Amino acid sequence: MQISLKTYTLRYLSIAFFVIITIWAALFYAYILDEVYDNVDDGLKNQKIEILREIYKYPDLLQTREFGISQFRVSPATDESESFEENKLSSEFFYMPYDDEQEPYRILRTGFYATDRKPYLLEIRTSTVEEDDLIYDLTTALIVLYAILIAGMYLINGFVLRKTWKPFNSILENVNHYRFGKRESLRPIHTNVVEFNRLNEEIQRMWKRNEDVFNEQKRFIENAAHELQTPLAITINKLDLLMEDESLNENQLTQIQNSTASLQRLVHLNKALLMLSRIENKQFTAVEEVNFNVLARALCEDLKDLFEFKEIQLEFVEQGQFLLEMNKDLALVLLSNLLRNAIRYNIDEGGTVSLVFQPDHFSVANTGKREALDTANIFRRFYKETQDSKSNGLGLAIVKSIIDSYPLMEIDYKYSEGQHLFTVKHVFVNP
Repeated sequence: MQISLKTYTLRYLSIAFFVIITIWAALFYAYILDEVYDNVDDGLKNQKIEILREIYKYPDLLQTREFGISQFRVSPATDESESFEENKLSSEFFYMPYDDEQEPYRILRTGFYATDRKPYLLEIRTSTVEEDDLIYDLTTALIVLYAILIAGMYLINGFVLRKTWKPFNSILENVNHYRFGKRESLRPIHTNVVEFNRLNEEIQRMWKRNEDVFNEQKRFIENAAHELQTPLAITINKLDLLMEDESLNENQLTQIQNSTASLQRLVHLNKALLMLSRIENKQFTAVEEVNFNVLARALCEDLKDLFEFKEIQLEFVEQGQFLLEMNKDLALVLLSNLLRNAIRYNIDEGGTVSLVFQPDHFSVANTGKREALDTANIFRRFYKETQDSKSNGLGLAIVKSIIDSYPLMEIDYKYSEGQHLFTVKHVFVNP
């Protein structure tokens, strides 16, 4: 599953913080416990000195057999080894009536000789921290600290990192919206982050290289198309003149006619490529308000004979005027290609072509192949659903190129109720 960089970073930071805090807590707990015992032991040793002084002054204290208010007791010694007078420290539990439970104590045991020259054992105790309570309190504090750290990371990400990564998101948006020849419409990037500046510069250089190559290709296609027009026209004329030669037999005339037809298709392909090149080079600069209803009526009148020849019924529905600011010649090419496409790929007899005009869109629908076209490829250059020798596969590509030249237009295709429907929409931009 894909996740954002922010979530990815926070996930591993959270895990890292948890591991670090856990290790730190164990070390901190051991250090604090050691410090507590060290301080308590120092206090017990100091208390031992004070008690022994008092015992030497007041021998009656040798009869203290139970821990009382003074928290020490004295008992006759039975072991007089070499370490008899050394300090022996240990941790033990004693019952506490107030809490009604066993509580931890630190015990100092040492031997001494009293004024009567007899050996005695001195035991001094003092209450220490309850380790379970210390662990509970430390764990609670660490959980709170962990929660504060995680919340702090999210706040920092929301208010600081989001601002830091804003140029990167702008770069991604520019890459997503970039189209050849439209770099000026992209958002400029301003940032003090060196890496983002380098990334943006590299992308700009990559775009420039791509556009240079693309422009070279367009110029080559346009120049090649221009250069091909004259020899193609001359060749077709010579073949037409050759067909008037009465010495040619029927087979030779058929071959010449086929050659002429192939050259005619090459002429149409050449003109289509030239048209695409001119559209992409933005050579149709004149703009005016175009009434598509009027253009469509005139175009349908010109194609009337073709409709009748193919026995196609034309339906012309006007539910409003579709008006758009664009080049009139391109608008005519757009309508012509959509209509000719609807005629060419219609059924042989009894087909229909429907034109519906509304203020925000117009549509061209036709009967034909009883399944939807490949929406991923129908506007691709040289793509043909069938191996039609009369089609060059550029009609809908030219339509798409014209649509892409005007940001306020878009085209949509769908197959509905047995008809192939192409809809050109007027996109209204909110001010």
